[in-house]
Amino acid sequence: MAISIVLEASELLEHFQWKNKEQINDHIIKEKEKIEEEIADILIYLLEMADNLNINILEAAEKKLEKNAKKYPVEKAKGSAAKYTEL
Repeated sequence: MAISIVLEASELLEHFQWKNKEQINDHIIKEKEKIEEEIADILIYLLEMADNLNINILEAAEKKLEKNAKKYPVEKAKGSAAKYTEL
């Protein structure tokens, strides 16, 4: 499942690779359905993997958001690409 998630994410990336912002915006309009399909493929594999591993994906996401909020407090991290150890 993990391999399939990465492969589908790579297919999504192909829609944006080597394009500037303007080209990306045009591409999204023209290829929105195909992009949606790639996103759906990723979600389906991710949900299947979480189910197979008995992971509540929404609960896991909430826990991760809470952890990130502590590591990257908005007042320090907003607008910065610094690693949490550098904040």
